[in-house]
Amino acid sequence: MFVILVYDVNEKRVNKVLKTCRKYLNWVQNSVLEGDISDANFRKLKSEISRIINKDEDSVIVYILRTTKYSDREILGLEKGGESLFI
Repeated sequence: MFVILVYDVNEKRVNKVLKTCRKYLNWVQNSVLEGDISDANFRKLKSEISRIINKDEDSVIVYILRTTKYSDREILGLEKGGESLFI
């Protein structure tokens, strides 16, 4: 499946959330990651994020697309992040 993950977390946890997400997805912009992920890895990612965030302060939204067949991506301005999983 292809997912787009966006997060808004307290700055004390931003680095931990980003580092965790980058193990599974590609960072594309501040607080935005995307990529193909298996069901098993998606469950792991959600579990890891749940242990990091404070559910009373933080927000993580995941858009799940079963296929990228009907999606398009257009960038206006500076392209941030990268397509690489290298850390």
